[in-house]
Amino acid sequence: MSASAPLNTLRLAIRFSLREMRGGLSGFLIFITCIALGVAAIGGVNSVARAITTGVANQGQTLLGGDLRFQLTHRETDEREHAFLTELGAVSHSANMRSMARLTDGSDQTLVEVKAVDDLYPLYGELVTEPVLAKDAMFEEREGVMGAAAADILLQRLGISVGDRVSLGTGEFEIRSVITSEPDAVSEGFGLAPRLLVSLEGLRASGLIQPGSLVEHAYKIRLPIGATEATIEEVREKATADFPESGWSIRSRTNAAPSLSTNVERFSQFLTLVGLTSLVVGGVGVANAVRAYLDAKRPVIATFKSLGASGRFVFTIYLVQIMMISAVGIVIGVVLGALMPPIAASFLSSVLPVPQAGGIFPGALALGAMFGILVTLAFALLPLGRARDVPATALFREMGFDKRGMPRLVYVASALATALLMAAIAIWTASDRRIAVIFIVAAIFAFLILRLVSVGVQWLARKSPRVRSTALRLAIGNIHRPGALTPSVVLSLGLGLTLLVTIALIDGNLRRQIAGNLPEQAPNFFFVDIQSADADNFADLLAREVPDGKLIRVPMLRGRVVALNGVDVRDIDVPPEGRWVLRGDRGITYARNVPENSTLSQGEWWPDGYDGEPLVSFAAQEGRELGLKIGDAVTVNVLGRNISARISNFREVQWESLAINFVMVFSPNTFAGAPHSWLATLADPSAGPAEEARILNTVTRAFPGVTSVRVKDALEIVNDIVTQLAVAIRAAAAVALIASVLVLSGALAAGNRARVHDAVVLKTLGATRGTLIRAFSLEYTIIGLATAIFALLAGGVAAWFVVARIMTLPSAFLPEVALSTILIALVLTVGFGLIGTWRVLGHKAAPVLRNL
Repeated sequence: MSASAPLNTLRLAIRFSLREMRGGLSGFLIFITCIALGVAAIGGVNSVARAITTGVANQGQTLLGGDLRFQLTHRETDEREHAFLTELGAVSHSANMRSMARLTDGSDQTLVEVKAVDDLYPLYGELVTEPVLAKDAMFEEREGVMGAAAADILLQRLGISVGDRVSLGTGEFEIRSVITSEPDAVSEGFGLAPRLLVSLEGLRASGLIQPGSLVEHAYKIRLPIGATEATIEEVREKATADFPESGWSIRSRTNAAPSLSTNVERFSQFLTLVGLTSLVVGGVGVANAVRAYLDAKRPVIATFKSLGASGRFVFTIYLVQIMMISAVGIVIGVVLGALMPPIAASFLSSVLPVPQAGGIFPGALALGAMFGILVTLAFALLPLGRARDVPATALFREMGFDKRGMPRLVYVASALATALLMAAIAIWTASDRRIAVIFIVAAIFAFLILRLVSVGVQWLARKSPRVRSTALRLAIGNIHRPGALTPSVVLSLGLGLTLLVTIALIDGNLRRQIAGNLPEQAPNFFFVDIQSADADNFADLLAREVPDGKLIRVPMLRGRVVALNGVDVRDIDVPPEGRWVLRGDRGITYARNVPENSTLSQGEWWPDGYDGEPLVSFAAQEGRELGLKIGDAVTVNVLGRNISARISNFREVQWESLAINFVMVFSPNTFAGAPHSWLATLADPSAGPAEEARILNTVTRAFPGVTSVRVKDALEIVNDIVTQLAVAIRAAAAVALIASVLVLSGALAAGNRARVHDAVVLKTLGATRGTLIRAFSLEYTIIGLATAIFALLAGGVAAWFVVARIMTLPSAFLPEVALSTILIALVLTVGFGLIGTWRVLGHKAAPVLRNL
């Protein structure tokens, strides 16, 4: 009997729960909506992310252009390396570089991403062009002119069409087709300019490939049919072991687009955390709904207890009901989350040229459902526990549960344990756990501070001097009276507004930097691939053409960090914020003096004419992220040679200036005799668009092999990307704000019962409807202003941390964000408050007075 008693109790509780739920779920619509929104946000965002990453994995061969991809910078493979690659299978060689495409009459030019391919390209997938041409017809030489295919945007920029000609370097190319689809474009990385596709022979004939030119050579391998991942890993290990100084980076079909996958993962993590915030905000609505529901069930609970039901049995009945109702919201959220990937695919197809995997992603949806269950438990246990211990006599006498204090310790501990479990799962499933921890701590801190804000507002209202205005006196009394709406309104609206302020300030600061401050302090042009033989003539030309301009030029090579203190970087556990330094090739330079826009923070600079062991100056922040210190050894591979240098000093670098800066600056003797090109910037604040166009045309005519990048054009591309990201971020923030509004309306609705009694009594004592409306309006205005002030302070601090500490950009508080936040808070609190109040004031006095 004792063993079956709990099971029998549960069965009986479920029977009573189902009977009570026959009346419908009308009182739980906000509850269900909040849970559904949060679950849909988390499940949907993770489903979209997994659809993209799965699509990348499934199409790895096509996106990479082979089963394996070996990349070298500055140089092609030597004879031994090429023999090794050809033994593996079919090899397709392509070369990528940036250059300037010019009209043949020299009247206009634009930056292009040049990609030169061989006859085997592509090994996988299909190059789609319009009109459709065979590669021979597309690229062959006709009457001394090579062929090319171009992106449509290139034709638009230069005002040309198929059949017209452009100059590239010292060569001339005829545009014979427009590129519709390039199968391996994603694996090539982010591009600042439109694609121009030529043959390898055409690129070599253009004269652009010179010693030190910034050109990336990719060798894509098609392995024999049936090659497994184990086979690919064996090839990778053999290539690394047999060619330790080759300097090539190796990617496989399972990692076709690592930057894309990483960015999708990080972005989905951010949106997941925002979705979790909306779910937690909805949890406040859960608590309000449960409290209001139990208050309405007061006579039923009293009857249960009068008939001998234990507190545990009452708790079980209503916990079962709450979890059943929560299940409805979770199911709705899961369905919405499952529908999100195909919807997102239609919007992302033009922005993200990656085939998304179809189907349902149970893991992502289960994560959202799990968070929905945990949030329900965390916020429902306290009001349920409070109702469990209220005696029947008190339930018959009192209006509700607000005066009963805290529930038993076991319920408090259970709610806290559930919240901690939810935080642990959020951190455990995050790709960057440091960011997740910061987010969770900030959310907990916001909850505590919001609670203190509500207590502070009530304390100030209680201690405020007596005022003559009846309406204001009533408003102040309503703020601090027992059962006041102040805690619920401040908590529900505060979290949503804080998130909105944070995102608005981050977005505003980024746009301000891109569109405002950066162009003012940034150079007008970057010039890349200036050959050493042309460096002095290049400087003389700009000195004549732009006498007021400031030209800065430095030598530049490309190198990849292969070891730190003799340990292969692949074996080092690097924090996420520092991984970019070790990923792929980095620009490096050498210098006799400390570069501009940087200052020594630790160590000493090498003396003029230094000729000892190679030394390197490392950027201070990146050095800290990698755990480096003075005296550590850094090994880089440059032009197929591994070169080790000792860290001599650290520099604080102002990256936001967009001036020439490098993570690593070596002593001049490190690369003595190595072929390299030069990088230069030109700054002339007085130059307008017409003058910049003239400078660009002059440089391109005189030095066709030099790549000129107009900074404002690059910033416009970045601004477009930020705009696209901001749409998704704002959509996620809107979900949190909608949850806040729903919780706010639920909190106001839950307080309507007490408001009815207050309004009826006051009207009976002579208060007019106008006086009550003014009183309620003032009450909601005061609470709304207090919430807005908190949101501005908390959101401002959070945005400053992200912009100044994580992005290392100047952060400013934007007045328009503050004003809009205050207006939103007042409109929501006063608007929803008055909507509910108007219904309250319409109640007849007699029915209410009879039940007092």
